[in-house]
Amino acid sequence: MKDKENKKNVISKKNIKEIKPETKSKVKINMKKKEKISLKDESDEKKLNRVNNLKIQRKNENDAINKSVSFNLLEVVIIILITGIVVSISSGLIVYNNLEKEKEPNFSITESDLKEFEKSYNNIINNYIEEVDKTKLLDAAISGMYNYLNDEYSVYVSKEENETLQEQLEGEYTGIGIEVTTYYNGENNAQTIITRVFSNTPAEKAGLLPGDIIKKLDGKDVIDSSDLSNSIKKGTKDSYELTYIRNEKEYKATIERDHVIIDSVTTENYDTVGYIKLDTFSATTKNQVKNALDSFDSKIKSLVIDLRDNTGGYLNSAYEIADLFVEKGKVIYQLKDRNGKIEEFKAQNKVYKKFDKIVVLINQNSASASEVLALALRESSNSKIVGVKSYGKGTVQEAETLSSGAMIKYTSSYWLSPNGNSINKVGITPDVVEENVNEQLNKAIETAK
Repeated sequence: MKDKENKKNVISKKNIKEIKPETKSKVKINMKKKEKISLKDESDEKKLNRVNNLKIQRKNENDAINKSVSFNLLEVVIIILITGIVVSISSGLIVYNNLEKEKEPNFSITESDLKEFEKSYNNIINNYIEEVDKTKLLDAAISGMYNYLNDEYSVYVSKEENETLQEQLEGEYTGIGIEVTTYYNGENNAQTIITRVFSNTPAEKAGLLPGDIIKKLDGKDVIDSSDLSNSIKKGTKDSYELTYIRNEKEYKATIERDHVIIDSVTTENYDTVGYIKLDTFSATTKNQVKNALDSFDSKIKSLVIDLRDNTGGYLNSAYEIADLFVEKGKVIYQLKDRNGKIEEFKAQNKVYKKFDKIVVLINQNSASASEVLALALRESSNSKIVGVKSYGKGTVQEAETLSSGAMIKYTSSYWLSPNGNSINKVGITPDVVEENVNEQLNKAIETAK
């Protein structure tokens, strides 16, 4: 199994947006104010000499400034490009280090390419009418490269967003207990929507639900998910008033800010059927699942694994959990690279705890890592799937943190089921379809008996 290094494959449906407070310092270029030219009370010759001298002085100053800016920019751009190259190569080695490469990557960045970028950058820094934050400008430049790919899962993630993602996957943070994402429909039409409400948090206690549209925070319009998250994280208040829309009706809720512990696994017993709900696939989820399995007594004969509204997480986490149930040597998933080469990833350990039946419960928001686990259990462990068709995300993203603290995330491969099936943009069709949300769990328990 290759995923033994520090980097993890990330296949999340959405980026998490409850951002850790961070104060950014603006990087400024100190430019001397240009001297005003006054020709009053001077001879023509002196006037001309004075003008020429001032022109030469200004040219020298501007050349010095541009040289400094150009040097710093080239240094930054080269670092960015080299980092991207190193990331691409090392990521490929991690995922495909047992596969023979047909050809070496071709990186044809030329000096003229860099100068085009440099010229645009210098024009903005030196000539734009308003002061520009250099850090944010470079962030936007890198982000633009990933936007060009036209792949919603290949993105540049800012330092603050990356810190939040890592914070979430570690299992705790300070906030109200929601994930939010901003969707843009046109230039001036943005909606910040709750995509997840964590269990046992202030948001859950206040009655917030996935799908609620956040409009205002303490009476002020919410610009986007970062604006909302930063306002809560950086604030010193103990509680906030959220105005939100649900089913086209407006509601208000006062929610306390608190230390939120994210427990990604919850359990219940239904007679002889054990029930485990996975909210995400974090670095600690496997151990939480093992603890849940250990908590079941001998009367539990069957198991329901609920993956509804679980939008993904670490691919390796899905593998580790599947490895608890799939017999050693059987395929858990496969990876298909850009050249069409396929590599199998098989169970490495004996089954941790055996059950007579295992049923996986999914819905339209079950995505990526959830789908990996669901198909691994159906095709390699004879499990049944209940619910409605899943989201259909069949790609894998590599994630690498840059020296700036930001992260790049890009699609590197397709994942396939043990039998070689792809569900990308198609989804998983359940063995037992149950569209009634209120009856899905009952149907899964009934199927497990």
